[in-house]
Amino acid sequence: MRIVSGIQPTGNLHLGNYLGAIRNWVRMQDEAQASGGESLYFLADLHAISQPHAPAQLAANTREMVAALLACGIDPAKSVLFNQAQVPQHAELQWLLSGTARMGWLNRMTQWKDKAGKNREGQSVALFTYPVLQAADVLLYQATHVPVGDDQKQHLELARDIAQKFNNDFASADKPVFTLPEPIIPPEAARIMSLRDGTAKMSKSDPSDMSRINLTDDADTIMAKVKKAKTDPEPLPGEKAGLEGRAEASNLVGIYAAMAGSSVEAVLGEFGGAGFGKFKPALGELLVTKLAPINRRFVALCTDQPALDAVLRAGATRARELAKPTLDATYAALGLLRG
Repeated sequence: MRIVSGIQPTGNLHLGNYLGAIRNWVRMQDEAQASGGESLYFLADLHAISQPHAPAQLAANTREMVAALLACGIDPAKSVLFNQAQVPQHAELQWLLSGTARMGWLNRMTQWKDKAGKNREGQSVALFTYPVLQAADVLLYQATHVPVGDDQKQHLELARDIAQKFNNDFASADKPVFTLPEPIIPPEAARIMSLRDGTAKMSKSDPSDMSRINLTDDADTIMAKVKKAKTDPEPLPGEKAGLEGRAEASNLVGIYAAMAGSSVEAVLGEFGGAGFGKFKPALGELLVTKLAPINRRFVALCTDQPALDAVLRAGATRARELAKPTLDATYAALGLLRG
């Protein structure tokens, strides 16, 4: 098993990132090591330049993201942790795969349609070809499994299509160049919604900081945000079916269950019939207990920039070693001569 996944260094990681992806990365890292496999996690800084950005902020966000991942439990002794920019094979393979990817495939990408909106002509080429770089990210390392959320399944399917077409066009059936990666969609990967709107995903782009729990929030801030989270006047039901049509209540109960490693049914078994005046303080205390150690380590790591840079350099060295055989095989399959 070789697991590969990336995250954009946009800064300000929140509870949704932790419960939806990073906590599962830590679990998969440990499982892969125990089974003799490998896990590679990268900061997708090359993806970040597909849209307008401030260079200094991107560099700062990359280091902050490394600190957050380390604080959450990603261990460089167990995983390969690096940023794309230090492994130029990502961009190299993207170009080589651009001869295989098809315009029609990219035009059908839901995220392209959403991000481009009506101004497609005004978007960068990088935003349009973003999924080809994503394909290169995982195919470069012969990934067998890629953890994805519902919003990324289409991109992984595209990576598989590109790999399959490349193998069909340029490789023999008994010796394919690329492994077709399988998706990992952990059942416990919670979809965490905004604290201000239970129908909208928790997001770092929401202008209201009260809509999310940031991993950098201290105990008082967490408690205040939970206390002010939007709810309804009804008490919590005793069964899951009673949460239907109650988006905010369902979100808060889901957060509690995810943080406690429990189920929604178990949480309602404990708090069913209680009002939010009782439930919110319990949820706040649980969040503080679970997130405080992460916050303390994150703050400490952020003060040691040389250590963060050293982690990235070491990870990039290992990533380049792992990437070389695949890139060499791709050049050879395409008939490209190299010295």
